[in-house]
Amino acid sequence: MTVPPEQIVQKVRAWMAHGDEDLRVARHILTLPEECPYRLAAYHGQQCAEKYLKAHLVFRGVDFPFTHNIARLLELCSHRSDWATGLEDAEELTPFAITARYPSEDEPVSEAEARRAVEIAARVRQTVREALDKEGMTLNADG
Repeated sequence: MTVPPEQIVQKVRAWMAHGDEDLRVARHILTLPEECPYRLAAYHGQQCAEKYLKAHLVFRGVDFPFTHNIARLLELCSHRSDWATGLEDAEELTPFAITARYPSEDEPVSEAEARRAVEIAARVRQTVREALDKEGMTLNADG
């Protein structure tokens, strides 16, 4: 695949930078000693995964709907990439986009669920970065 124009590459980098921030916040939340808001760690994990999937779609020039639905984003990615089928468990993150943010939708999130969300987000991030690298986008080691 030919690398898209610089304008598209910059958009991809912006999506990834926002996803990286979400992952850093999620990891930091898990270090809080007391009254850790696990729901927010899970939410930021979901956001990281969502933004990385959208970054790949931007790179590929795919229009995507306004959605937080990880399954839908993976489906769009899978039409163009074989790696997306290995991330089905990322679909677990979708509910955190809503339930973790609004009091009327708020459901308790356990420490184990939050840690799993962060682990899945990190794996989505790594997978998308590897895919972009293979497709010719120059990435530095950490960002």
